[in-house]
Amino acid sequence: LVWVQTCEDDQDVLLAAAGGKCIRFPVKDVRVFAGRNSTGVRGIRLAKGDEVISMSILRHMEFSVEERKAYLKRRRLERMEGDEEAVNGNGEVDADGEENGAAAGEGFVLDDDRYAEMLAGDQYILTLAANGYGKRSSAYEYTVRGRGGQGIGNIDLGSGEDNSVVSSFPVSEGDQLVLVTDKGQTIRTSVDEIRIAGRSTRGVIVFRVAEDERVVSVSWMGEAEEEDEGEDAAPESAPGENVEGAGGTEEAGE
Repeated sequence: LVWVQTCEDDQDVLLAAAGGKCIRFPVKDVRVFAGRNSTGVRGIRLAKGDEVISMSILRHMEFSVEERKAYLKRRRLERMEGDEEAVNGNGEVDADGEENGAAAGEGFVLDDDRYAEMLAGDQYILTLAANGYGKRSSAYEYTVRGRGGQGIGNIDLGSGEDNSVVSSFPVSEGDQLVLVTDKGQTIRTSVDEIRIAGRSTRGVIVFRVAEDERVVSVSWMGEAEEEDEGEDAAPESAPGENVEGAGGTEEAGE
């Protein structure tokens, strides 16, 4: 048993698997069973050896493909104006595998009222991997699909690595997180320090771990109260830190 939550017919279910896949489908696609101990129905078709690691209940929003692309493009441009390093140099990748550049939403104008409505209904999904990488992505990048499929990519886990998704769930500005590794190291950080990136990107370093070390637990603590948090941060594990490559500083999701 992974998780139990109450839900309504006008909401969606988001299932995340350790292998980097996820699926979002309407709550009403899950049949109501008479027996509490029923087996139930398939939510996601898992690959061999994979397992579901989290379930979340999301708001359901109705919008067209053009509206979704135009909204994501506008949000990305707004973040670029506020922080030049908030997005990947090659462009974020949206849920359909298209870059949120000129082609995304081209020729379609999202009016301000509709944009404000979609902004109010948006949520951000925090996904963290065992190698210490993580990112926040708009819930609109997680398109609603039929229950029981293989799902879509939730995060880029890299290739040839002993890596997996540790946790994936919706967060709000100001929320606090505590990450723990299998070596007993702990860090507390705010989700505000974790950059927003495309759904299928690798993200940024949230917790810098040793080569033989892995993040094994992520705990949500809600919004921080006024207190001295100086002892909670590890100096070598800067949240949202970029990776330094041969050509200078770059986002890990490029």
